[in-house]
Amino acid sequence: MKGIVFSEFIEMVEQRFSPEVADRMIEAAKVPSGGAYTAVGTYSHEEMLALIAELARLTGGSVDELVQAYGRHLFTRFTQLYPGFFEGVTSAFDFLQRIEDHVHLEVRKLYPDAELPRFDTVQRDAHHLVMVYESRRPFAALAQGLIDGCLEHWGEAADVRTTDLSEPGITRVRFDIVRRSAA
Repeated sequence: MKGIVFSEFIEMVEQRFSPEVADRMIEAAKVPSGGAYTAVGTYSHEEMLALIAELARLTGGSVDELVQAYGRHLFTRFTQLYPGFFEGVTSAFDFLQRIEDHVHLEVRKLYPDAELPRFDTVQRDAHHLVMVYESRRPFAALAQGLIDGCLEHWGEAADVRTTDLSEPGITRVRFDIVRRSAA
């Protein structure tokens, strides 16, 4: 995983909890990097899993809830760090459908060695989008948080239902995103 993902995680922990909690998390997780992340560095996803598990232990939060919160935080940061990804995009569905063929294409230009998940999308109608997340790494909760952050960014209310389609060695989750009708 790219270092920017780690540094943003540490930033979220410092903001949401405290710098002291972030330090205790890094120290207790005993991660190989010692918590020194550079934006261009590459780190094992196991290191992220260790940090998240330790944060859950320290805060009493659930791993999935913390990872989803991080996904929402990360989406907000992406809007600030990479505004070009959002130019000409008018809705959450519009953006979510562009992840694989536009956003990930641009990310690969910036970080050629990045191992990105795959997102297949199909818009069923104006109110229903289906996304299938697939990765060798177990970060479907992060994808959920990114989807939630995207919906929040565009001020869209929607219900997101997940279906786990994983098999050994592959995390695969179907997200059914259904916009709520305006009352």
